[in-house]
This record gives sequence, structure tokens and C-alpha cells, in this order.
Amino acid sequence: MTNISLKNLTFAYPGQAPLFENANFELDTTWRLGLLGRNGRGKTTLFNILQNKLSYTGQLNLPVALGYFPQPIADKQQLALYCLAETGTFETWELKRELKLFGLSEDLLWRPFETLSSGEQTKLMLCALFCQTDRFLLLDEPTNHLDQAGRQELCDYLNQKKQGFIVTSHDRNFLNQLIDHTLVIEKAQIILEKGDFSSYEQQKKRRDQTDQAQNEKTRHELHRLKQAALVKENWANQAEKQKQNNAHADKGFIGHRAAKVMKRKTALSNRAQEQLRKKEQQLANLETREALSLNYQPTHRQLLVQAKNFSLAYEKELFSQLNFDINAHEIVVVKGKNGSGKSSILQALLDKSTATKNGKLTLNTPNFSVIDQDFTTETGTLKEFAQKRQLDYTLLLTLLKKLGLERHSFSTRIEHMSLGQQKKVQLAASLATPAELYLWDEPLNYLDIYNQDQLIELLHHVHPAMLIIEHDQNFINQIADKVIELA
Repeated sequence: MTNISLKNLTFAYPGQAPLFENANFELDTTWRLGLLGRNGRGKTTLFNILQNKLSYTGQLNLPVALGYFPQPIADKQQLALYCLAETGTFETWELKRELKLFGLSEDLLWRPFETLSSGEQTKLMLCALFCQTDRFLLLDEPTNHLDQAGRQELCDYLNQKKQGFIVTSHDRNFLNQLIDHTLVIEKAQIILEKGDFSSYEQQKKRRDQTDQAQNEKTRHELHRLKQAALVKENWANQAEKQKQNNAHADKGFIGHRAAKVMKRKTALSNRAQEQLRKKEQQLANLETREALSLNYQPTHRQLLVQAKNFSLAYEKELFSQLNFDINAHEIVVVKGKNGSGKSSILQALLDKSTATKNGKLTLNTPNFSVIDQDFTTETGTLKEFAQKRQLDYTLLLTLLKKLGLERHSFSTRIEHMSLGQQKKVQLAASLATPAELYLWDEPLNYLDIYNQDQLIELLHHVHPAMLIIEHDQNFINQIADKVIELA
């Protein structure tokens, strides 16, 4: 058995509160470990620390070589095989073996990498990574961009592997089928437990309920202690006043008694403050979920989007004879396998597609708000971002806070935020944009489970006109009025 150990790990980005402070844990490299926590808590940062990409204080014992997903691809115009060769060392036969295990065609290797869907790119990079059988692997959000079938294929693929790994994901079903341990970065502590995500979630719920119940008792006790301290303080003050005013009294006795009362008052106050401090620490670890708002502008236009016998093709036809309408207050979801043309519909609707079009696809409103798959191109401060997008800066910050972005992150430049934090900026911008129609391409990617639940509650409450590309079946079941499935 080989263990990775971290002792007294402390790390903070410049000008920010520590993400880790004297953290200690030990990880068995045979585990299938789920690294969990809300966006911005430090999951990717921990991966970077393990890879010695960041400076930290503390001790790291790392007796194994590591592999990491995703690796950057410098030139996506190259053939996929050559792009993968940049990410690690492998023999072509090893890569073909992994493709077969994943159920992928070798033809993908001979296509330009940029022409592959995001899901196909993800699968190929994972195959290249698992060629390195002597490494302990760090898998950062591998389920992003994968459709439901693709996520199940990935789960089945990983379950064939004897290698240990650490994986981050916000897909409950995926994690429950795959992991045997959880390492969770909570608000005020790090929890390492045996079991899957559901096991952790149940334990967390019980801890929170206990803390909340105990907090009510403590508040009553604090009130009683403070009242008792106040009575004693008043008596001591009166005794001291009596001592000063009464020349014939035994000032030594009165002063001694007043001093004893003040000492007891101080002890009571210190006791109350210590209990309050401990309970505040417990409450600091409670996760909260605030209701979001949407700047939806209901329209007099009934028909907002219409497709009639619509088809798209690149070298091959993606789909044909597609027909659907989107009316006011109607949520339409498009689902389908990776590469089936889901995102291409949005691109065609926004007149950004280079594909050959046939039939009719019309957008009947100029007032729409978009979430793109690629959200990593923004730079600058949040204030500059709000000005560029013509957004209410205060509303943007309010939404970001409700989405779980810590206040100290408001001063961080967008390009220096984690991917989860950057996704929250894009989502908050869309929520704050006044619109008659919302066009969202995979909105759940990189969002934590709390945010997913917030969106479900928001869409139930507002029920705006929307076209959503999404893979998460639980989300689809809860919010969709109509589902269009591409073959």
C-alpha cells in the first residue's frame, strides 16, 4: 500500500483568505477517491499543489508519479493523434487498446481535433491518460461535456481500471457508481470518509441538523449567561458606588465582595464568549442555499423560436427535418449524444454556424441572453465585466454571492478564478441580463450541486422562455416542458 500524505498544509492566493490552513490527511493510492466541495473551495488548487505547481507551507509526501486530466492542447487544428501525443507518452497500440475499452472508433484519431465534439475530445484525452498505467491519476471534472450515455460509458470504463485515482465531479449518479472514499472541502473543515457521495451527503445532513439544533440551545444559554452577568455587573457597580458614598461603611468588605462579583462576572462573560465562538465555528460550516432571481421580461410575442424542416450538415448531415417552437414561458430542452449537433442548433440560431443549413430556423426577438460552452475567454475585474455587459454591478455581485462566490473573490480578476467560479460569473451575467428568451448551452457544467438545485427552484418559480442544451436527466425531468432528442 502506497500513501500520499499532507501535513500542516497551508495555502492562500495573494490577498485572499486561506483555502487550506494546517490541513492534514493521508490518501491510499488504491482508492477511487471523490474530491468534493463547492466551487472555489480549492479542489483544482489541491490538484495543483499535488503536482507542485503552487508554493505552499507544510509537508507533502508523494511517493508516486501523477497524471492529470485535462491537459491543454496547443494546436487543435492538428490530427487528434498528434494532439494526444503532446499530452503524454504512449504507444499507438496502447491508445488503440484504450479506445476499444471505451467503445470508440479509431477513425477519431485521424480527424482534426477541433472538429470533434467536446465529449469526443474528453474521451480521447482520457484514453491517452490511462495509457500511463504506472501513475496515480487526477481527474478534474471529466463528466463535463459528456452526454448521459457518455457519462455511463466513462463510469463503466473507469470501473474496469485497477489504478487508483482522485476524481472531481458534480454528477451524483456518476460518483455513487464509482467512488469508494470521499474527501470533502467544506466551509470550515476537510472531511475524509469511506463511502460514496450519498453516504457523505447523509452524514453531512445529520451533522448540520445536530449543529442547528444545538445552536438554538446555545443561544438560549448565552442569553441566560449574559443576563446573569449583567445582574452581577450592576450589583458590583452599585456596591462600588456605595463604597465611595458611605464613609462609615466597611469599605474593605464591600470592595472585597464587589471584586468577587466582578471576577465571577468576568468568568461568566468569558464562558459565554467561548461557547459563542465554538458554536459560530460549527455554524460557519453550514451550507446555505439562497433563492436566485432572473431578470426575465415577459413578451407580447408568443412565438420566440421556430424550426421548420431544419437540417444541418458539415461533411455529413448532423440531423434533418427538425421541427419545434418555443413560446413565451416555455422551457425546451435539446438532448442527444455527443456530436449529434445540439450546440450547432444554438450556433445556427445566433448566425454563428459554418454548417450547411436547409429549412427554416428563426429567432423572433432581439432580447435574449446566452450561456456558451466556452466561458473562459473573459478577462478583467468584475466591475469591468459588468460595464462591458451593461449590467447592474450591484445585482451581479448579489447573484454571485447567492451562487456561493465568497466576498473576498470579488476582487479577483476573472481569468484568475477557478473554472467553477468563472462559470458562476457567466451564469450570474445571464440571470442579470433583461431578456425575453434564454439560450443556455450546458449550464450545469462546472456548477456544484447546490447551484443546480438553486436553478431548478428558480426555473420552477419564474418559468421563462428558454432553449437549453443539457445532459443531466434529473435536471431535465424537473424543468422541461418539451424535450427534443437528436439521434
